[in-house]
Amino acid sequence: MSLLLQRAFRISRRNKRLLLLILDALILSACLVLAMVLKQGTMMAATNAASPVLLVAVPLCLITLWLMGFYHAIVRFMGLRALLTMAVGLPLASLALWGASRALGFPLSGSTLSIFALLSLLGLSISRLVVRSLYQQITMRPRIRVVIYGAGSAGVQLVNSLRQGKEFLPVAFVDDWRGMHGTIVQGLKVYSPQRLERLLERCGAERILLAMPSLPRVKRREILHSLETLKAPVQTIPAIEEMVRHGAQINEIRDVSVEDLLGREPIAARQELLQANVRDKVVMVTGAGGSIGSELCRQILRQRPRMLLLLELSEFALYAIDGELRDIATTEGLTDIEIKPLLGSVQNRQRLEGVMRSFGVQTLYHAAAYKHVPMVEYNVAEGVRNNVFGTLETALAAVAAEVETFVLVSTDKAVRPTNVMGTTKRLAELICQALARHQSGTRFCMVRFGNVLGSSGSVIPLFKRQIANGGPLTVTHPDITRFFMTIPEAAELVLQAGAMGKGGDVFVLDMGEPVKISDLARQMIRLSGLEVRSAGQPAGDIEIVFSGLRPGEKLYEEVLIGANASLTDHPRILTEQEQHWEWERLAPYLQHLREAVQANAMEQVRELLGSAPTAYQPDSPIVDLEWMSHRHPLPDATPDTAQEIAAAVDSGGETTETPKTSVISAESRRKPPMAPTLPSNAPPLAEHALGHAFIARM
Repeated sequence: MSLLLQRAFRISRRNKRLLLLILDALILSACLVLAMVLKQGTMMAATNAASPVLLVAVPLCLITLWLMGFYHAIVRFMGLRALLTMAVGLPLASLALWGASRALGFPLSGSTLSIFALLSLLGLSISRLVVRSLYQQITMRPRIRVVIYGAGSAGVQLVNSLRQGKEFLPVAFVDDWRGMHGTIVQGLKVYSPQRLERLLERCGAERILLAMPSLPRVKRREILHSLETLKAPVQTIPAIEEMVRHGAQINEIRDVSVEDLLGREPIAARQELLQANVRDKVVMVTGAGGSIGSELCRQILRQRPRMLLLLELSEFALYAIDGELRDIATTEGLTDIEIKPLLGSVQNRQRLEGVMRSFGVQTLYHAAAYKHVPMVEYNVAEGVRNNVFGTLETALAAVAAEVETFVLVSTDKAVRPTNVMGTTKRLAELICQALARHQSGTRFCMVRFGNVLGSSGSVIPLFKRQIANGGPLTVTHPDITRFFMTIPEAAELVLQAGAMGKGGDVFVLDMGEPVKISDLARQMIRLSGLEVRSAGQPAGDIEIVFSGLRPGEKLYEEVLIGANASLTDHPRILTEQEQHWEWERLAPYLQHLREAVQANAMEQVRELLGSAPTAYQPDSPIVDLEWMSHRHPLPDATPDTAQEIAAAVDSGGETTETPKTSVISAESRRKPPMAPTLPSNAPPLAEHALGHAFIARM
C-alpha cells in the first residue's frame, strides 16, 4: 500500500489533477444523494430522484471550481485561500444547479441544495486533509535514533529539546560517572561508555551526540579518540565558549570540528595588552577580508577603537567583512565605532599614505599577503611584488604618515624556507627589522605563527569536501606534519604580541604540538562514521591517497630560526633575536630584486632570494608558469647576473666584472644605489624624505 501511494505521489501534475477530479466527482455525487436522503427520508426515493440530476450537478460544480482556480493549487500547500474558494464556489454552483434542475423538469428545493453545498464543502475539505496527511507520512523522514553522551544538565536539556523536534529520537544516555550507571534520567537509562558499541546495535541508534559543553578540551579529545572505532557518526552541541561568545543554542547540533580534535585549552587574554594598541585609537588592517585579517577586525572591533579602517583588494571580501562587522556592531552595541571599508592594493604607496594621513592611523596590522605555497611557486613575480614590495610600500607609507605601531603578520614558513612564499615573508620581516632600527617614529614588530584551522585553502575544508564526495582524501606525504592553531586564538595573540613590541621584535606564537596530517585525515574519516580503506581493510569506505610533496613544500615546519628564543610575560608568546641587514645594505638589494622581477628573470630572482639572510634552500626546480612557457632564459639575461649582484650587496661595493648583457643596468652593477642614511632619532620629515627618495630609486 505504501509503495502504491509513493508511486501515486510521483506521477505528473496533470495526472494528479485528473485523479482529484475523479475523486471530487465521487464525493459530490455522494453528497447530493445524501442531501436528498436527508430531505426525502428514504434511500430508494432519493436515489431515483438524484439519478438524472447527477449528470448536471457534478459537472457544474467541477467547472465552477476549476474556473475559480481551485484545481491549480497544490494539495499539500492548501490553506485558507482554498477553503474560501470552495466556500464561494459551491454555493454558486448550487444556485446554478437550482436553475438548471427547474429547466430540466427535476426541480430541487433550496434546503436540499443548501445541505448539498455544506456536505460538499465538508467532503472536499476532508479529502484534501487526508491526501496531505498521507503525503506527509510517506515523505516524512523517520527520526534518527541517537545516544546522548553526557547525562548532566546539558544532556537533559538536549533530550527535552530533541523530543520537541522531528529529527532526532533519544534512546539512551552514556556517562563516564559510575554513580549514574543504571539510573533513569528523563525516562532514558544511563549506560557505561564501555557498553556503547553493543548499545548502538541493540537500540538501533545511528548517531552519538556529545552533550558536554563545559568539558575541558583535553578530556573531550580523549572521548572523541575513544569513539573513533565505532561505526556511528559523532556530533556535538556547541561548546560553552560558543554559547557565551556567539549566542549558540544547546539544540544547535553540529559535526565534530577539527577544533574539537586539535584545539587546546584557551587561556585568559591579558586585557591591557588587547587594548593597548586599539582602545580609542584609529586602527587599520590590510588584507581585512582574509582569514586572519577578518578575525583581527572582529576582535579589534570588540576592543572599541575610535575608528577601524578595512583595506582590501577584493571587492567581494571587503563587502562581506564590512557587512559582518556592522552586524556585530549593531548586536553588541558598538555602533558608535566608525568602520571604513577601503578598496586598495598594498603595492600602491600613494593610496596607502593618503589613507593613513587622511584618517590619522595610529596602529596598523599588515595581514595582506599571498600565502598559498603552490600558487606563489607558480606565480613567483606576483608573490614577490605583493609579499615583499607590498610590505615595503606599506611600511614606508606608515613611516611617512607617522603611524605609531606597525605589526606584521608573518608565518612559520619564513623559517629556513624551501619555497618562494616563505622566503618572501622572511624578506618582509627583514624590511620591518631594518626600518625599526633606522627610524624612531614608527614601532615595528613581527608576529610569526603556523597554520590556522579553517583558513581559506587549508587542508581541513579540503578533507571535508573529499569526505562528502566519497573520497579519496589526498595527503602529500605519509609523514608530513603541521602546526595548527584556531583563528580566534591566533588573532588574539597577535593583538597581545603587538602591544609588547619595543621595536624590531620578532614574536613567535607557541603552536603546541605538530600534527601528522595523515592521522588527522584518519580521525576525520572515522568520526564521520566511516572506515578508512586500506590494504588491511579493503572493505573500508574512503581511501587516503599520498600524492607527493608539491613544489616548495616541506615535511616539517619550524617557528624558530635560532635557539635563542626568550620568554615574554605571556606564556604562549616567545621572542627571538635574528640575523638581519641594516637599511643601507637592504635598500640596494631590494632595487636589484625589483628589477629582476620586472624582467621576469626567474633564475636571477631565485639567486637573489637566496643571497639575503633568509636561509632559502629551494628543493625543487623553478615552476613559475609564465617563465616555464618560454623554456629558455630571456634574451637580455645571463646566468651570472644574480651572483654578481649578491656579491656586490655582500661587499657593499662594486662588482668585479660587468657582463655585456644583463637584466640590471651596467651602471647599477658597478655602483649599487645606496639608501640615504637615516639617523635613529630622525624627525618625521626626514623619514618622509627617506620614503620618497628610496621609492624614487626603486
